[in-house]
Amino acid sequence: MNVSRRKLFQTAGAAALTAPLAASAATMPEPRFEGKDTPKICLGIADGGGISEAGARRIKQLGVDYVAGGGPPIPWDEARIRAIVDKQKSYGLTVANLMLAGFNNAIYARPGRDEEIDKVIQSIQAAGKAGVPVVEYNWYAHRAVEGYFEETDPERPGVSWTGFDYELVRTLPPLANEGAHTLDEMWNNIAYFLKRVVPEAEKAGVRLALHPNDPPPPLSRGSQQIMGTVEGWKHLIQIVDSPANGITFDCGVTREMGQDPVEVAGYFASRDRINHVHFRNVRVAESYQRYSEVMIDEGQNNMFAVMKELVKHKYTRLIYPEHPRALDYDREHGPIRGYPGGGGYASFAFQVGYTRAMLQAALTR
Repeated sequence: MNVSRRKLFQTAGAAALTAPLAASAATMPEPRFEGKDTPKICLGIADGGGISEAGARRIKQLGVDYVAGGGPPIPWDEARIRAIVDKQKSYGLTVANLMLAGFNNAIYARPGRDEEIDKVIQSIQAAGKAGVPVVEYNWYAHRAVEGYFEETDPERPGVSWTGFDYELVRTLPPLANEGAHTLDEMWNNIAYFLKRVVPEAEKAGVRLALHPNDPPPPLSRGSQQIMGTVEGWKHLIQIVDSPANGITFDCGVTREMGQDPVEVAGYFASRDRINHVHFRNVRVAESYQRYSEVMIDEGQNNMFAVMKELVKHKYTRLIYPEHPRALDYDREHGPIRGYPGGGGYASFAFQVGYTRAMLQAALTR
């Protein structure tokens, strides 16, 4: 019987389509996207190009369903926080973290700190009632942002990074509105704060996430910094032993301090004290002194190993692929705000895609 090559290929193709898939077939296993029991990729409320329906649509187009953002001035009230939550919900987004600020008297133990702590507690209670599970905050004696500058990626034409050089800030004097503070002072101040606030956060069903010092130099404008070492992070969670007293784990800052992000993630995640994650990469020339915040796929951190460690310990809260790098597309659609060498939506799109690939691979191993 004469059978043409064309007929032979057609027959073989039809058979292949109807045959059961082999166990080794290249099909994407579940879960493909975030769920109740997985980490959840998030962006900032404004990272889609503005706080608007169009901006939210751009976030949703990346497959992102969760957002974090800056909260209003304290004290928060339930109606105002619920309005933020409901607005984002109408766009299909869940607000799962809000940043709390505006309590410098508490940070520096100045007159009025008890009144500010009352406002913080009121704000946390409002967040809980409105369904926001995590409240993030900072505790800087001083943030050494004067050490930032823009530098160019030598391998990706036109891409800019944020560099940091401690020599730019090493000899700067204290600021009048901050003063100079010792490590003991700052630990005493935050212990006073946490002992009042954490029990109220527990009652409200809210977890606190303290961001580490970023940049991390332990001495900045004459003040020592409590969150500039991993030992400091460990001490923090011991002051009040509660899941409500946790940290924002930043794998970029971890590397900037000369530490292994995988090991550090395991320490805090195994104790259920990571309440938020910043997922980014760096190249460090000298710990604490000189580093570059590079594209997420080209730094020294093994980002897949970090993700696997979080999944291993059943971390289920937000992962924010923050600090986008400057790309021409974002410059052309600017303006770009934030850190020197920082980027916009196009860079976020790259980082979200990379982070989701890491998450999918970690979940399906």
